Amino acid sequence: MKIFENIINPREIRRKLGLNQQEFWTQIGVTQSGGSRYESGRNMPKPVRELLRLVHVEQLDLARIKKEDFEIVGLLKEEQPDLYKSLKKAVRAKKKES
Repeated sequence: MKIFENIINPREIRRKLGLNQQEFWTQIGVTQSGGSRYESGRNMPKPVRELLRLVHVEQLDLARIKKEDFEIVGLLKEEQPDLYKSLKKAVRAKKKES
């Protein structure tokens, strides 16, 4: 995703969130030492980058997401595209209010 691709070092994200390495990396299943290596420039695998983006950039709580949720969204997009767009617009408007 473009948001994450513009961030060269995950350390920037962690610092903006005010988290220490342990707090930041364990939320996505990476050890503190592994996270430290990524922050020092070691190549981060794509699945780790995606988890980092979802949890720390998009602020998703992975414990609350179920496969069925994705299936519902896919079905809604496919069979009720106008309703999907309307709901998406409503969510964005609600975020702006917050």
